[in-house]
Amino acid sequence: MPEIIKVAAGALIDSQGQVLIARRHDDAHQGGLWEFPGGKCEVGESTEAALKRELNEELGIEVTGHRPLIRVTHHYNDLSVLLDVHRVDTWDGEVHAREDQPLAWVPPGKLGDYPMPAADVPIVHALQLPERYLITPAAVPDQQLFLNNLEKALHHGVRLVQLRVFDLPQATYLDLAAQVQQLCEANDARLLINGEAELAQHVGAAGLHLSSRQLLTLAARPKGVGLLSVSCHNADELNRAQELRADCAVLSPVLPTRSHPDASPLGWDRFAQLVDEVAMPVYALGGMRPDLINVAWANGAQGIAGIRGLWPAKDRPA
Repeated sequence: MPEIIKVAAGALIDSQGQVLIARRHDDAHQGGLWEFPGGKCEVGESTEAALKRELNEELGIEVTGHRPLIRVTHHYNDLSVLLDVHRVDTWDGEVHAREDQPLAWVPPGKLGDYPMPAADVPIVHALQLPERYLITPAAVPDQQLFLNNLEKALHHGVRLVQLRVFDLPQATYLDLAAQVQQLCEANDARLLINGEAELAQHVGAAGLHLSSRQLLTLAARPKGVGLLSVSCHNADELNRAQELRADCAVLSPVLPTRSHPDASPLGWDRFAQLVDEVAMPVYALGGMRPDLINVAWANGAQGIAGIRGLWPAKDRPA
């Protein structure tokens, strides 16, 4: 296998939430395609140092605030790259093309309109996904209370919701799902249905969440599904999720949980190792709380997923 070229790249986000991309010169590798600014790490140079140096050389700015976003290893026919990508939210100086490269500020939802190298596609997915992924409690003893709590979570910034409820009559479930979808739409959040693709389409949800059991029975990505999320617990399941072109995965359990006291937690080190082996956004699940978000990012996570940790405190499931 050829030597892997390590690249530090930055996803600059402006005050309107737009992302900066640059077009590669026609005579460069993957020339003519759009990418996230950055460049090769020099021997012995840290990702942070390379990021700051490259963005200064290319854009004339001094990076002042950044965090890990995603690491992507990709093998082209002629070379292999490891993109260590950071989200950059603050900088000093005016962004300008110091190397005469075309630049564009693009809303995250429109990044797919710009042709990019294959290695950059997972970065687009990471930028289009939020940092918190709420999974609803499985039981709904009081539907109105359930909806009130969901609305509170949405008002506190949750933008991705998995409806995961069981043992409801079909008519009751469909009524609940319709109201959850309305709440998500009203708060600019996306709803994923834990179930079947036909059900997600019927509700008008943004996509589908698959259990690890469902994941291993599928030969291909379900048709007609928008956003696809999957549950994973090990390397084999993560690799299968990537083969099915899932948009993101939830990897668990990272830390001990009350809901699964007998499960052996991965711990952060093993979580980071597993995530580093796939080129897709992965959420940390199991024992997660909002104050762990920085730890999750530092270990390669897209963010945190959870039920108890993200549901309104007064009415969290036992």
